[in-house]
Amino acid sequence: MTVAIEMGHTTAGAPAALDLEELLATRLLVQGNSGSGKSHLLRRLLEQSAPWVQQTIIDPEGDFVSLGDRFGHLVIDAEEHTERGLQSAGERARIHRVSTVLNLEGLDAENQMRRAAAFLGGLFEVARDHWYPMLVVVDEAQLFAPAVAGEVSDEARKLSLGAMTNLMCRGRKRGLAGIIATQRLAKLAKNVAAEASNFLMGRTFLDIDMARAADLLGMERRQAEAFRDLERGQFMAMGPALSRRPLGLRIGPTDTSPRNGTPRLMPLPESALEDARAIILAAPPPETVRPQRRSSPDLLDQLMAAKSAALEIRPEPVEPPISAEDLAERRERVDRVLRAVLAQPDAGFRVIGVLYQEFVVRCRIEGLASVVPDLPEFRRMLTRARAGLGSDMAGDDAWQDVSVRASLLPEDMQGVFMMIARAAKEGWPCPSDAAIARAYGSHSLRRARRLLTYIEEQGLIVCQLDGVGRRTVTLVELAWATAPGDPGAAEVEQGSLAV
Repeated sequence: MTVAIEMGHTTAGAPAALDLEELLATRLLVQGNSGSGKSHLLRRLLEQSAPWVQQTIIDPEGDFVSLGDRFGHLVIDAEEHTERGLQSAGERARIHRVSTVLNLEGLDAENQMRRAAAFLGGLFEVARDHWYPMLVVVDEAQLFAPAVAGEVSDEARKLSLGAMTNLMCRGRKRGLAGIIATQRLAKLAKNVAAEASNFLMGRTFLDIDMARAADLLGMERRQAEAFRDLERGQFMAMGPALSRRPLGLRIGPTDTSPRNGTPRLMPLPESALEDARAIILAAPPPETVRPQRRSSPDLLDQLMAAKSAALEIRPEPVEPPISAEDLAERRERVDRVLRAVLAQPDAGFRVIGVLYQEFVVRCRIEGLASVVPDLPEFRRMLTRARAGLGSDMAGDDAWQDVSVRASLLPEDMQGVFMMIARAAKEGWPCPSDAAIARAYGSHSLRRARRLLTYIEEQGLIVCQLDGVGRRTVTLVELAWATAPGDPGAAEVEQGSLAV
């Protein structure tokens, strides 16, 4: 089956379609000066192809993070992760077939190159069993595959250029389809640009860039002047996925928009000149001056220091031991705090670090600081809570096998498996895609279905559909099975979600 992505309209008014399967095999190069509409073109392509193929975006300016809310892409803030962590994230994204946005905003040029190279390396080096088709979009590609050495170190440049070369030269056999966008072809390494077979050329003004664009499209040099006359959002297209001859097209609208839109003219604030002078030319804040250490402290200082040292070595008061009843009562109060945190409407979609911070603050307000669990224990509590397991149920012997089986899955999937196991044990209808997505912390129903497929591939469950499309899930070896449930039903709570 051929999948045609509608990119907009040709200059003649006919629909402009892009063959997605051909694009996966032949790659794409986009060029245009700043303001020509490159990012808008990439956004249109990503939105139209999101239901069909896994995607990842190397985003140096944070322009594409809005795809996460609308299409379920996982936004990864590279500033918060090490290079090794990003390499592992790239591998896991391919294994679990999750679309991602690598947000490099806030990093300097060298760290952008290093982290992008690590993430691309993880995508590239994954085992053969996980070579699924994937669009890899690199915006401002000249930053990651520069034609000449810049101000960054040679090591960073080699890492980044090597990762980009692997993507464009060797990625096709691994299912990676590179889509690179650049402001200037002259700044992009030739061995990276040369591997693309599809081209979308936007407005450009420099003679050298116009000449290279004309050569790539098979146009005569005298026709290169046409690139100066293109409007924003207009491109000349050619390639096996687009057109066998140069074709003018205008990119269609998008559903999402970048966080930083095009600057608009606006009136200046009405303020008197003297007010502006007072604000702009105000004295700078005083510099922080470190106190100078005295060369020879006097007797009083020595006595105070000795008193402070004595206080420091004084043993801390030992709290009396807590009885079993008091400990059980405090844990019950901690459980109530967790229930209150999870009762918030957006709790299922917030990152665990934010949830843990709120949980700790609430525990302190309740006077439970001494029994606050650490982050790993909080993760386990959260997994049980999202699965709807109470403390008594989690301690049941029958759940030991469930816990062992859940440990075979990645940590973020264990809650989904335990939620399905509880529904099977109680004989409830199979959870809907919406319920599974929420337990996973996502809005994407497609991701929920992929999770079920992955868990089934691990040999833990068997999914079946009856004649009317209702789903039943059976746990392997435990002989627990859910009642038939509608996968497309709205999310409902089954049983008690008490922790």
